[in-house]
Amino acid sequence: MKNLDDFLTLVESEIGLSLTPATVGAGFDELPGWDSLHLLTLLTAIERETGQRVPMTQVLESTSLHDIFALTAAARTVGT
Repeated sequence: MKNLDDFLTLVESEIGLSLTPATVGAGFDELPGWDSLHLLTLLTAIERETGQRVPMTQVLESTSLHDIFALTAAARTVGT
């Protein structure tokens, strides 16, 4: 997972949400059917794809999937 497009592809394949770069910043409460199981599924997929953990404390402070994407990008930078 190298960029936002890869992240959006992962989101769609893992949890079935079809988002665009323009809609990925929507709040979790705006995403149809979003719940904590989706979040855990996505975090597991991110770890599998990147080999790195996303900081859970920061994930819980996130308000959108774009925030989580930014955390994954930051984790990749720290891990390199």
